[in-house]
Order: sequence, then C-alpha cells, then structure tokens
Amino acid sequence: MAMMKAAVFVEPGRIVLEDKPIPEIGPLDALIKVTTTTICGTDVHILKGEYPVARGLTVGHEPVGVIHRLGSAVQGYREGQRVIAGAITPSGWSNACQCGCGSQDGAGTAHGWKPLGGWKFGNTIDGCQAEYLRVPDAMNNLAPVPDGLSDEQVLMCPDILSTGFAGAERAGIRIGDTVAVFAQGPIGLCASAGARLSGATTVIGVDRLPGRLEIARRMGADYVIDASRCDPVEEIVRLTGGRGVDVAIEALGTQATFEAALRVLRPGGTLSSLGVYSSDLVLPLGPFAAGLGDHQILTSLCPGGKERMRRLMDVVASGRIDLGPMVTHRFRLDEIEQAYELFANQRDGVLKVAITP
Repeated sequence: MAMMKAAVFVEPGRIVLEDKPIPEIGPLDALIKVTTTTICGTDVHILKGEYPVARGLTVGHEPVGVIHRLGSAVQGYREGQRVIAGAITPSGWSNACQCGCGSQDGAGTAHGWKPLGGWKFGNTIDGCQAEYLRVPDAMNNLAPVPDGLSDEQVLMCPDILSTGFAGAERAGIRIGDTVAVFAQGPIGLCASAGARLSGATTVIGVDRLPGRLEIARRMGADYVIDASRCDPVEEIVRLTGGRGVDVAIEALGTQATFEAALRVLRPGGTLSSLGVYSSDLVLPLGPFAAGLGDHQILTSLCPGGKERMRRLMDVVASGRIDLGPMVTHRFRLDEIEQAYELFANQRDGVLKVAITP
C-alpha cells in the first residue's frame, strides 16, 4: 500500500506528522498532489480541542496542487493540471446547494442537516496538510490556476480570501459606505480589502499589533486604530462625527470585538460576523437597542466551489489585491509541528505560513 506523510489530529494539544495510506478515489473524485498549503486559525481551534474532530483525521483545508489522478466519471480536467479547491466543497445536489447556500451542504445525510456541512476537508474527511488529497465532487470543486499565478498568490483563495470577501458581500456594502473591520488578522485583512472593492470609501481597521495595522493600510484601510492605545469605539465614533459606521465586520471571534462592532453601528447598520467563537455570545442591551435598532447581524462561512475560486483568482490576477504580504513564514511539511507552534502562539509577527510537502 502506497503511503504519504500527513498532519494528523491525535488529541487536544497534539497534531503530529504521521504516515497514512494515499487516499483512494471514487468515480467523481480527484486525487491531487499537494504543492502548497497553509495553517488556518480554525486548525488552531482543532489543535486546542475547541472544535471537535475525529482522532486520526488529517487536518487542513487550503490546498494548491496538481491533479495526480482523476475518477472515471470526471470530465473537463487532465492529470498534471494545476488546481485549487475551496475549503468548502459543495456537492451541488443537496437541498442547501439548491437553495444557493453550498457552504451549508449538510442535507441528505442519514441524520439530516448539519451546520458547517460544506466544510469537509480537515473536518469530516481527511484534509490537505499532507502529500496527497482526495477532492470530492471534483467537477464542482476543482478550479484551474491561471498561468502566471504562483502557488502563494492563490494560497488564500480557498478560505481566507473567500471568507473575508464574504463578510463584505453579505453585508451589502454600497458605494460611499463607512466600514470598520475589527481584527486585522488574515481574514480581517481580506475583509478590509473586500470592503474597499465593494465600494466603501472609508475603511477603518482595528487591531493591537502595529505590524498588522501597517499591512491593513496596504490592503485598503483608510484609517487604522491601535486598540492597545485607545478605545476603538470612541475613536470610531469620533472619526465618523458621531454618526457610526454603515457596516462593522467582526473578524476575531471574541465577545469584546463582537460587542465593539455592535456599539459602532449607525441606526439600521449591519454587523457582519466572521469570527469563530469558542463560547456563548451575550447581546448587550444598550448597543442592541433592546432589539429595536433596525440592525442586521449576519454570519458567513466562506463560499466554495469552482466558480467562486475562479472569481477570486481573477481578482488576484487583475492586480486589485496583493496577497504577498500575508505569507510571512515558510515551512516544509516535515516541519509542520514547528509551524503549528509558531502559528498557534502568534510569534515572530506571523500572519500566514506556506507549507510545502
């Protein structure tokens, strides 16, 4: 049996590199040889035991690779072709997909609908922090990488870019809007860029790390606020002349940032929540206006599928967004445990790491 190296969840606090069989594929699947992948904040939630997955699961959900083998029923692709697949791999046929919400592709299971069902890699099936990856429903999910784009240029498309842009798209940002983005980690940076591309003329980035605030300026923020030096709510109220923002995007997943995002909304404004929360949220009575403020609170799980990936790669190819500054560290797959230690502890100014088998 042919074997490969893979990063495997063992128990809370332990993701280790192990030998596993190279995946078998079915008629509608593809096997890709992974050329570059990365670690996501959600993987850290898995590492810490804050998001449960099966022991022995290969983690990771942001693949760039080359088609190694195609299922017998897969058409329109060829072996050796460079591709990406979204972190979300909708089947295309489920009730959720047919309703236009492929990210929640959980219908049709023996136990009914399951939240986050469209997120399969490193969640319900083996993921891509490995030498090889089985991609289900390949014709719905494989997107060819345009000539001229490097692995690192498209590495954020499967999840981070799709998620950040979704936060702006779902909020319905209009030309002339003022948008505040709380937390300028990888998703928040992409949300700032997405807000600008959607038509916002004032984008305010909030974080506590000066390095991230500097990158936020390069990604589209007009103003940056260091939350370690001042109260970001008070500063945003001042910057908007007391009006508040049209849209606040929460990109960290904490009670404090969620509440701050709610407090800076204008009447009738929209809170777009992208963070992954590890405990219950509380709605503060005042900022929530006792439920009478005409606010909208929206959540998003990154859209997937080949058309979404094509669009995102077209944005990158157009030069309207430069994701280069986001890859701050590079590791080989056999160094994955060191990469997790760095990324999970947010040391050395890390934003995203590139992992190459």
